[in-house]
Amino acid sequence: MLATTISNIQPVDKKYLQIAQARLDSQAKPRGSLGTLEYLACRLVAIAQGKPPVIDPARIYTCAGDHGVAAQQVSLFPQEVTRQMVHNFLNQGAAINILAQTSHIDLKVVDTGCLGDPFPAHEHLLHLKIASGTKDFSHGPAMTKEQCKKALTNGVLLAQNAVKEGMRVLGTGEMGIANTTPATALFCAYLGLDPMEITGPGTGLAAANVNHKAHVIQKALDFHAQIVADQDPVDILATLGGFEIATLAGVILGSASLSIPVVIDGFISTSAYVAAKAICPQVQDYAFFAHVSAEPGFKKILAALGEKPLLDLGLRLGEGTGAALAIFLLRSAVNIYNDMATFTEAGVHDAK
Repeated sequence: MLATTISNIQPVDKKYLQIAQARLDSQAKPRGSLGTLEYLACRLVAIAQGKPPVIDPARIYTCAGDHGVAAQQVSLFPQEVTRQMVHNFLNQGAAINILAQTSHIDLKVVDTGCLGDPFPAHEHLLHLKIASGTKDFSHGPAMTKEQCKKALTNGVLLAQNAVKEGMRVLGTGEMGIANTTPATALFCAYLGLDPMEITGPGTGLAAANVNHKAHVIQKALDFHAQIVADQDPVDILATLGGFEIATLAGVILGSASLSIPVVIDGFISTSAYVAAKAICPQVQDYAFFAHVSAEPGFKKILAALGEKPLLDLGLRLGEGTGAALAIFLLRSAVNIYNDMATFTEAGVHDAK
């Protein structure tokens, strides 16, 4: 399935960008006056292969998993919080619940690898647990390659099922205590960045603890130096990633293979994007970056990717909160493109 998914991902035809811009230029406004909304509209038209783009209904997958590297004291919060927050999501009590409701976005929570027994059945919960947390990657691989491929495949299936259920755009979200540590390790391995420069406080670590966290990541990169040097993207993801990160990478690949846009949330979701892009570079044509994470190293990561997110609100929560806000902007861009009158239709004189 993974090979077929990757083979189905094609770059968008750039001619549709010009066709879309020509329509926008004919609308009753000064040319280019809607700025980024016009840029979004053009990209969405290109993804739709010239057809009027559709952005609703929308869904966010908030994927949860635990991490063995939490044993290295890289987070302020105990691992029990991952499980507690999943319950909070299901009880409609978290920030992502409120923002998804506000933005009229469907939300599904996915157990990809939380510690403990399976959660009780719930209409908004999907059971895709691969194991009870990853291993500590500072002295061994986080996952086996088979587990990583299973997580990627699960993500592809999530995208496929969403499209079958009528969804027209997907957003990524996550929950996992200590998951800024594997995310940072992935950025370093895929993009050649220095953990001493991009490691941040995550849940609010003090400076000394951030330094410790950076050294844990550097130790892992040194331990797995041959894997990093070989640059096999799935091996790197299996060695340094997490179940929720790999599942989200699969969601991104699956979305691109089905030619639907996918909105990348923040720091952790971007690490999933970096993994997906390493596996298949063409995913970049389908990905929209929601916001600039307040994690200090995120701007260096964005610079390495050459990306400019839509929002800069000081967010650093995760869960898909930034994606919920950004999907509204995509919806606005689509509605402008599809519904705004042209100069001729409005009876308004065009510029000379």
